Amino acid sequence: QVQLVESGGGLVQAGGSLRLSCAFSGRTFFTWVVAWFRQAPGKEREFVTSITWSGGSTYYADSVKGRFTISRDRDNAERTVYLQMNSLKPEDTAVYYCAGGSRPVGGVDDYTYWGQGAQVTVSS
Repeated sequence: QVQLVESGGGLVQAGGSLRLSCAFSGRTFFTWVVAWFRQAPGKEREFVTSITWSGGSTYYADSVKGRFTISRDRDNAERTVYLQMNSLKPEDTAVYYCAGGSRPVGGVDDYTYWGQGAQVTVSS
């Protein structure tokens, strides 16, 4: 069983920055991928970005390219994936979830393990 825990959400003004963390524990597999999804009120949960744990390949939704950066910390005993969010816009307001699975880019059903979510609110 794999557990994921997000941290780092909050309130920020438009144009500001936030960093989210996703610490995971448990036994993973060679093709392990960690992704970030987000869900705004009244909308479906959508893919934001992902990183392959072994090779570090990254993937981004068009809406966040150039503003968000995903990275991983393999040196720390607590395995962690980060989401650095810059130039935030009000439309980035959502609950952000980290998820674990084996597909670099996929939908909600492609990821087996989920964190509890972290609220990000961007004011105009």
